[in-house]
Amino acid sequence: MKKYLVTVGIDVSKSKLDVRFVFEPANTEHPHIIVANNEKGIKGIISFLKKQKIQPDDALFCFENTGLYSMPLSIYFSKQQLDYWEIPAVEIKRSKGISRGKNDKVDAKDIAFNAVTHGHKLKLSQIPEQDILKLQLFYSEREKLLKAIHAMEASVEATNFLSKEVTNEVMAINKKTVAQLKVSLKKIDAAIIVIVKSNKQLEDCFQLATSVPGVGKQSAIYLIIKTRCFTRFKNWRKLACYAGIAPFEYSSGSSIKGKTKVSHLADKKMKSLLNMAALSAKKYDKEISDYYGRKINEGKNPMLVMNAIRCKILSRVFAVINRQTPFVNTQKFAA
Repeated sequence: MKKYLVTVGIDVSKSKLDVRFVFEPANTEHPHIIVANNEKGIKGIISFLKKQKIQPDDALFCFENTGLYSMPLSIYFSKQQLDYWEIPAVEIKRSKGISRGKNDKVDAKDIAFNAVTHGHKLKLSQIPEQDILKLQLFYSEREKLLKAIHAMEASVEATNFLSKEVTNEVMAINKKTVAQLKVSLKKIDAAIIVIVKSNKQLEDCFQLATSVPGVGKQSAIYLIIKTRCFTRFKNWRKLACYAGIAPFEYSSGSSIKGKTKVSHLADKKMKSLLNMAALSAKKYDKEISDYYGRKINEGKNPMLVMNAIRCKILSRVFAVINRQTPFVNTQKFAA
């Protein structure tokens, strides 16, 4: 592993960056600066390092993955080919131990020290391709539209309890609004398909993923976004852990022997989509349907079996991606 002369911890806010420079972890004082969260401010971080006679190539830049607010850092460091590490916020929080209060200056130091003490876990980050970023943005807007449509359609309930004289005018406006939102939703869905078809790697991943029974268009798109075309995770088991469908043992000594269960730390959206995929596969895929029936007859808990089906779907997706051939339904060839 590369030996860095300084670890730079950056606490990201909407308008500013709190930056701590850890040259020697044993020291009690670590330089701190505040810069704007834009390209000019990030260049100020580089200028500070050069004043200390340290080249940016000899520094490891660490910061929380805060989505949109951390993108200027990711874009700049990627363009300059500098080493940076985006660390999940929950990982930093749990590594701090007992802490009281909250301060951006202290948070920046904690981020740097997390990188120092967990250097053996270092996995340098890189910005997703432009098309994946577009997909991510469109998908996010799509989710907002769906929530807005569901919220507006819920207003229909008022017609069950109020007279038409009271609700007619409001419901007329509501109906027009919902119609406009649905038009926007169709445009976003069309734009997503255009992006996928314009990029061969995206299209190949999309076609392969949707060949697996139960995996629909939206599930495939979300998997592509979160896995960056299945390059972020080494295997399906890692992704199952991220999605919150991997079971973990819960025991300690001879007195605590809890049930093996999934963790609440999960990508809830992915877990929901995999659940829908499992329900669809159970209904339309004979192999999955037979598996479900067999396990239920053995006395297995239905939710446990459904979780196993979710894992099976992920393993199938990774299998078709790895071998670059569509899913083959072997039941069709069974005697």
